[in-house]
Amino acid sequence: MQKLLIKGKKELFGTISISGSKNATLPILAASILSNNGVKLANVPMVKDIFTMLELLKFIGIKIRIKKKQKVIELKNNNKKINTLAPYKLVKTMRAGVLVLGALLTKYKKAKVSLPGGCAIGTRPVDLHLFALKKLGAKIKIKDGYIIAEAKKGLVGSKIKFPSISVGATENALLAAFGAKGKTVLLNCAVEPEISDLISFLKKLGGKIIISGRKMTIIGKNFGTKKTYHKIIFDRIEAGTYLIAGALIGKKLVLNKIDTKIIKSEIDTLKKMGVNITNNKNSLSILKTKKLKKINITTKPYPGFPTDLQAQLMVLMTQAQGISKIKENIFENRYMHVPELRRMGAKIEIKNKTAYIFGASRLTGAEVMATDLRASVSLVLAGLIADNRTMVNRIYHLDRGYEFLEKKLQTCKAEIKRI
Repeated sequence: MQKLLIKGKKELFGTISISGSKNATLPILAASILSNNGVKLANVPMVKDIFTMLELLKFIGIKIRIKKKQKVIELKNNNKKINTLAPYKLVKTMRAGVLVLGALLTKYKKAKVSLPGGCAIGTRPVDLHLFALKKLGAKIKIKDGYIIAEAKKGLVGSKIKFPSISVGATENALLAAFGAKGKTVLLNCAVEPEISDLISFLKKLGGKIIISGRKMTIIGKNFGTKKTYHKIIFDRIEAGTYLIAGALIGKKLVLNKIDTKIIKSEIDTLKKMGVNITNNKNSLSILKTKKLKKINITTKPYPGFPTDLQAQLMVLMTQAQGISKIKENIFENRYMHVPELRRMGAKIEIKNKTAYIFGASRLTGAEVMATDLRASVSLVLAGLIADNRTMVNRIYHLDRGYEFLEKKLQTCKAEIKRI
């Protein structure tokens, strides 16, 4: 099993190009089922979760061509030999596999999809997904670990108010509503940039979607018949991760291929901590900050501070003067990186949903274990600033969502290698 070996205290100097967003690509890949013609996606990150989703789409019957060097994927649904099953072996490692449910159900009037896997950061039930699909007229039962859904006469538009904000449920509802008869109104929706990118793609397929705050109105339509080209937006979580790396140990780190408006919350948070950031429209420059200030944050749905950057920010907080606080409001089990950071010398206490980080702490290299995607990269960040060497185990978590991580850091003078 591969590991990352990091020698700490090497200042980062150079430029990192931010990859396309994994979390935007996955629902758009599921949405390609809705097309009756070719789909060409550009700026696709070549990471494990993407290849897992492509395997699932191949199993369903979608023709796929991958151009790795160009970061392009071409897909075609010719509606021949379509399999409306998404098996456990292809959904177990990746939560986004459940997104094929809405697309298959609205187009083929039935679907059988394994209950999803993904990171072990809480239960993350699919209740809200099923709630929305039932409102659109689907008959659903759970049997032997599978969601079995049917709409013999097709889905019908409805008014749906989500009891709480859910990114995945909003995405699945959008895909299902695309082919439903009549008008669907979704209320209390998630409005993450990745959802905006999905909506942009659905519009190119011919969908009519009107957005007003957290309200979305979808006019159901026939499935896309024209060839569709779409460029995936940048990965804001990857950008935030390297932003924090620059704040920790950047002599001068430049991030490009981004939209700074989308990551305003992250930039504002770091600036409050005293981080030296210069932002242009499509790039950021970060200088190492000698005196970091403590801060209190709560993770929230977009446009709030993202839960997917909580673990990375915690590493930065270990270097701030005083006691910083994080309240995790999205997932109930997202502090699994804390015992590993403690092994490296971090002083962190957890009380209910809140983590108290006592800084500034001197971190020392150790052998540590990744528990999920974002936790794994927080250990890499800790290794970059720690004395001596850090060994990060179970980096298959990292490969699910970070494209060329060690190569990007190596080009900026980090001493990091895969063994």
